[in-house]
Amino acid sequence: MSVVVARELRRDFVVGRGADRKPLLLRAVDGVSFTIGQGETLGLVGESGSGKSTTGRMLVGMLPPTSGHLALFGETVSYNPAAFARLRRRLQFVFQDPSAALDPRMRVGSSIAEPLEAAGGMTRWDRTGRVAELLDMVGLPRHAAERYPHEFSGGQRQRIVIARALALRPEFIVCDEPVSALDVSMQAQIVNLLLDLQESFGLSYLFVAHDLAVTRSVSNRVAVMYAGSIVELAPRRALYDTPQHPYTRALLAAVPRPDPHAPRREVIGGEVPSLLYRPPGCIFAARCPHAMAVCRSEVPTPREIAPGHQAACHLY
Repeated sequence: MSVVVARELRRDFVVGRGADRKPLLLRAVDGVSFTIGQGETLGLVGESGSGKSTTGRMLVGMLPPTSGHLALFGETVSYNPAAFARLRRRLQFVFQDPSAALDPRMRVGSSIAEPLEAAGGMTRWDRTGRVAELLDMVGLPRHAAERYPHEFSGGQRQRIVIARALALRPEFIVCDEPVSALDVSMQAQIVNLLLDLQESFGLSYLFVAHDLAVTRSVSNRVAVMYAGSIVELAPRRALYDTPQHPYTRALLAAVPRPDPHAPRREVIGGEVPSLLYRPPGCIFAARCPHAMAVCRSEVPTPREIAPGHQAACHLY
């Protein structure tokens, strides 16, 4: 069963008014489509400002889409607060910066217990026991519940945030660059923790990142996002071994490699086009070394190049 089914999701933001007094719309997400299966991790990668975090926030109800269709757990989502309320226990979000996600004035135990208290149905004694259980799950001592966030390292604070996300036993979690603020050794620990929790509880993840190496170690499939659009979607091995879209190849070329004699891959220049005044045709055409006339007039539709491997490119 698919936990998430997204079809043509769009999200616009009003950022001002033009000379004609009409609203200026910035299209942060432009018609993305994907599914996430039970127990699966979909990696979502791309450069800063590509719309990754906005996509993740739409999936958990933090931002309603401007248009498109979203189904969670087989149920079409209505963003009416009352209608969405019954889904909230099954969804969670892990933020990039654990320091900003935790109230510095609250003890760790109170922060973790906050969603339990809001959901109701548990005594104070039960909540205390659940907090201790959650701290055990993420590898922290139980006495950590009595301390404040500033007393912990960045990696420990991220473990606290993950414990809070697990409090209501969710089935789907959006991890929004959960390791980008950590050093390399701590990144590996948090990634292993997420994988262990997924195996133990059958969790599904959307793993948002700009680090392709970390995404490779976590994801079953990977979607590559550029300027609000998904340009390639493939199983992990296929995407890293045989990337098809020129932008994906450029992203992989930017990953540092320890071999100084390795052949250079293609590197793109130029700048991301304005999302306020999107050019006609392919959004990547101005930077693409393979651009053709059709690329500047027609928007490419995703095409299946191999089983499960799609690319939105006129080359195919």
